[in-house]
Amino acid sequence: MTDQTHPLTLYNSLTRKKEQFIPQDASRVTMYNCGPTVYSYAHIGNARAAVVADVLFRVLRHIYGEEHVVYARNLTDIDDKIIKAATEQGVEISAITEKFAKIYQDDLKALNCLEPTEEPKATTHIPDMIVMISELIEKGHAYESDGHVFFDVSTYEAYGKLSGNTLDALRGGDRVGEGEVARKKNSADFVLWKPELDGVGWDAPFGRGRPGWHIECSAMAKATLGEVIDIHCGGVDLKFPHHENEIAQSCCANGEAKFANYWVHNEFLNMGTEKMSKSLGNVTLVHDLLKEWDGEVIRLALLKAHYRSELNWSEDLLRESKANLDGLYRTVLWMKERGIDIDDIEPYVRDTTLCNDLDVHSQIRNIIGYSFRTRELIAMKAEDREINGAFPVAIKSAKLLGLLQKDPEDWFKGNASSDDQAEFDAIALRRQEARAAKDWAAADAARDEATAKGIVLEDGPDGTSWRKA
Repeated sequence: MTDQTHPLTLYNSLTRKKEQFIPQDASRVTMYNCGPTVYSYAHIGNARAAVVADVLFRVLRHIYGEEHVVYARNLTDIDDKIIKAATEQGVEISAITEKFAKIYQDDLKALNCLEPTEEPKATTHIPDMIVMISELIEKGHAYESDGHVFFDVSTYEAYGKLSGNTLDALRGGDRVGEGEVARKKNSADFVLWKPELDGVGWDAPFGRGRPGWHIECSAMAKATLGEVIDIHCGGVDLKFPHHENEIAQSCCANGEAKFANYWVHNEFLNMGTEKMSKSLGNVTLVHDLLKEWDGEVIRLALLKAHYRSELNWSEDLLRESKANLDGLYRTVLWMKERGIDIDDIEPYVRDTTLCNDLDVHSQIRNIIGYSFRTRELIAMKAEDREINGAFPVAIKSAKLLGLLQKDPEDWFKGNASSDDQAEFDAIALRRQEARAAKDWAAADAARDEATAKGIVLEDGPDGTSWRKA
């Protein structure tokens, strides 16, 4: 579906301006997103990057066709933190990485993120990394030093173009830190290969060892998507050094002028007045949030600000998002009861909102507005042709964004078990019968019992129903 009324534009971090998105090949649109290092739980900042990439994936699939978009999101399953954790716990590395990879995948599924087309693991692409490092050494872009291999940033004139850094101002670009400085030609050189750690390593022409962080993504992107990709996504915190280094090593190894044509970076997530960080101790885990909130509530909350704006995370934001979804699902339920089929309706995509640099925030505001207006019209007993106007289209737009994925009746029941549902049905029936008998004390008692159990009773012409608070 490539005939767009308004072409998709994206803010390209590399050129620092909004540009019309034109893929290299409309029959195979490629995008890459940096996935997690799987040694611990993902935090809500990680989730924001994943949800932003998921929305872009969904929009591209809608425009170009599901079978024409290839999305790769990697899993970094070899890292010094992982090796050290495995050594301390006396287990195989895979025992840690497989556990947390599964948790990450389940968490994102709960947030309604689609599975990527490709999910490469670093450990399965070590041979690709060794080939790329060998090519960089052969071409004079990398050098060996004391069992390590470093990329020589002075050999790549465009280094720093993405982040705006200059070589004179740079002070190191690898994860290992100051311990490597003595082995480098330039302080900004970054590590491609390191000696084995705690017996963990792979054989290579430049010595048995393990890969550096940055080379992993370059090798995995090339193996799954090709030498030049259409879009590279990720959090703004990865712009330097990770993405800068990916560009340098990929362009030099592949002999290409570019590594990715469009760079899409999402901004930070703030906890109150502070940015979320481990050093401040204000990290919020997705896994913990899912114990209290439906994943769709968390997803909507993450989409409440434009992806290039900082997002202030709070309980109030979650409560607001829950109320928004309750209103949307209530409208969907009313439409469903009226027998309105929305399957053949086109969502709002090729308009000036969503195609304008993924302005999801404005799109959601419009959807909520349509929902509110529809409920007003229903309350006013307006004619069906008025009620059935724009909201069905808004529903499809919300579904495209990964919202309204549940049956409305299931939404209002929450995750209640069958036993709980039977108990809540009984409470609702007691209130209904008490109201019919004008026994207001008993009706109030049923309402208070429902509140204590975390449900809300709603009285209507057809009786009393319940929903999760």
